Amino acid sequence: MRIFTLLLTILFLCTTLPSVGFTQDSTQPTGTIAVEDSAQQDAAIAMRIRDILGELDGYDDVTVTVSSGIVSLNGNALDSAAIERLGELVSRVDGVVTIENGVTETTDLAERLNPAIERFVSRMQQFIAFIPLMVVSFIAFAIIVYIGLFIARRKQPWDRMAPNMFIADIYRQIIRVAFVIAAIVIALDIMGATALLSTIMGAAGIIGLAIGFAVRDTVENFIASIMLSMRQPFRPNDLIEIGGDTGKVIRLTSRATILLSLDGNHIRIPNATVFKSRIVNYSRNEERRFTFDLGIDANADLTKARQIVKDALGDLPFILKQPSTSVWVENIGDSSVTLRVTAWFNQRVSSGSLSKGEAINYAKAALEGVGITLPEPSYRLIMDTGTAPTPSKPSGKKKPVTKVVTIGNVDADDEQALEKIVNEERLDAERGDLLNNTAPEE
Repeated sequence: MRIFTLLLTILFLCTTLPSVGFTQDSTQPTGTIAVEDSAQQDAAIAMRIRDILGELDGYDDVTVTVSSGIVSLNGNALDSAAIERLGELVSRVDGVVTIENGVTETTDLAERLNPAIERFVSRMQQFIAFIPLMVVSFIAFAIIVYIGLFIARRKQPWDRMAPNMFIADIYRQIIRVAFVIAAIVIALDIMGATALLSTIMGAAGIIGLAIGFAVRDTVENFIASIMLSMRQPFRPNDLIEIGGDTGKVIRLTSRATILLSLDGNHIRIPNATVFKSRIVNYSRNEERRFTFDLGIDANADLTKARQIVKDALGDLPFILKQPSTSVWVENIGDSSVTLRVTAWFNQRVSSGSLSKGEAINYAKAALEGVGITLPEPSYRLIMDTGTAPTPSKPSGKKKPVTKVVTIGNVDADDEQALEKIVNEERLDAERGDLLNNTAPEE
């Protein structure tokens, strides 16, 4: 039984040992090992390796010995990359069985610095030889850039093509950038460095993308300025409302719209906000309407009251006949009726607030003149006394009250004073104004 087990063990070892391999370094030669070798073959291998190393720099201190196809390397090399490259070269020589690489990195300061000094001297020589070509490239670059600047500085045709000075300046800037890019491409092509251009453009694209995200609000404001200057929703001295801010337009710059409030204050609104906001322009039409409510006695004749108010406002010289004045019953309360009155006036001549005030005063006087009074708060008290209340006798019909009303001055003096301030400020900063009376209106 023991003999049978021993035979099985020997048979297992015989079948498995040939398939077992050993890990081999990537720099070691592969293939089969010849049975026959000789000192002559070893000498030939050593001579071949020495010849190869003699043609290369950095392996002067390396010694080579070969015995039975085993190559032993000793000495110093410049760096680890040189040592690794040495093993790869030796492994490619025919007849090498394995390599014993004992080469180490050198610590000699002169040997470490000499290659760097040689590279520096070689590059300086190349640079000096390259100077004439660089001079030609620089001259070509300067000529092309000068041509671009000369074309961009001319007023025509940019001022004729652009709707305003801001757009004309953008055209000029595009011309400058285009000529600078063309100059760079031609200069690099003369020097034979066009491959560098793709690197520069790629880096510029990445930098531009990063800057674009960083100044996104500024870019949005710039684009809004272009759109507002091309199709202007308002003119200088227009009374407009933007996002709750009301004032007269002073100017439109490349960054903001500047208003003069009715109180005489400056309001500066970024153009991006202006472009996205709801804009109310009160000055686009000459005719403008004001509205007010007028309460009268609940027992009054509403039809008669409406006609009296309408006729009274029609007699005012600053109220326009067309569109006509309108009066209607807006609301009925416990002790009063509310009439809503609307009338039109020419805002180029008359002040809106003064016209409205005079209209209210005149309508009130007209109603009181025919006995229609404005309501007063009243309360009714009912007392439970057990007897029926005795109705009070009417005191008689109220007599009309004749009232002389003098129409006040409703000229637009305040608006004209604000317009004067706006015109003076526009003269001080006319160059930076993008508003143009010849530009298309929205």
